[in-house]
Amino acid sequence: MEVPPLIPSPRESGFRNKVAFVFGSGVMGHYALRSQKIIPIRECPVHHQRGNRIAFALRDHLSRVPAGILRHVIVRTTDDGREASAMLVVRRNDKSLRAPVKKFLQSADRADGFFVNIHDKPGPYMVGDETIRIEGRSHVKETIDGVSYLVSPTAFFQTNVGAAGVLLQVVIDAAATAKRVLDLYCGSGLFSLPLAKRGAQVLAIEENRDAIADAEANVRVNRLDASRIRFVAARVEDALVRAARDPWDVVILDPPRQGCAPAVIATVFGQMRPPRVVYVSCNPEALASELPAIRKSGYRVARVQPVDMFPHTDHIETVMVLECA
Repeated sequence: MEVPPLIPSPRESGFRNKVAFVFGSGVMGHYALRSQKIIPIRECPVHHQRGNRIAFALRDHLSRVPAGILRHVIVRTTDDGREASAMLVVRRNDKSLRAPVKKFLQSADRADGFFVNIHDKPGPYMVGDETIRIEGRSHVKETIDGVSYLVSPTAFFQTNVGAAGVLLQVVIDAAATAKRVLDLYCGSGLFSLPLAKRGAQVLAIEENRDAIADAEANVRVNRLDASRIRFVAARVEDALVRAARDPWDVVILDPPRQGCAPAVIATVFGQMRPPRVVYVSCNPEALASELPAIRKSGYRVARVQPVDMFPHTDHIETVMVLECA
């Protein structure tokens, strides 16, 4: 089938509303490609301007903190820059942090909400289990296509909000006529909330409990009919055991970069067999590896739409609409 042109990101600079840096020995920056070497960063044109200001100001205030304590700084801004939260990830809540953090919070560059996350375990994850709110707002509130989303510092939300609006419209168009929607890997409700607002009955499943708490708060913020949408905090493969008993017009899949667990593919396409599945993939290679099993289950690719979420990189978001043949 013919693939339509890539839908570009609305902006090619300043588009990243999530700013993240790693701390090393006396430096703050990004890891070099396929390496643990940290490249010091003085400016980052793809980050939102306010996010950069907050991160660099915090770095300067923390310059005398002893080595080995600081891990990451993560800043979340709204697309218009009016709201921002900052989270400092540290190996331990050391007393050397108190004075510089206090000075940062008294500065003009402070965020609207500030958190400290304790993360003392090795591994690829940026944040740990314990987050302490030090000051200010617990969330930032983003608005996309008339729907408001509260985003907490540890929950996933699309990094490029402008392109997320484009992505949302593609998914909504694909699920527009559905009366019953199952939204898997739903995050904070990017797709669930506008579908419920349009009248669909939605069941949404997500493993991250912080994201589910945000999603449930978003129902209240948007004054949606709570009987139309239900969020479940669980591993998708576990929650599907029960969800698979019900009929669904559309199933939305928006898995993490590694793709869906084999059990999810088998249950959705082999057992449930909804008329339509909308698969949102941030990793086309993972989707391609799953596609043979999906097609073998009797599904055909009805539409593919690539969206550029990360300008200047080779990472493409792909929306694939699959229909039961």
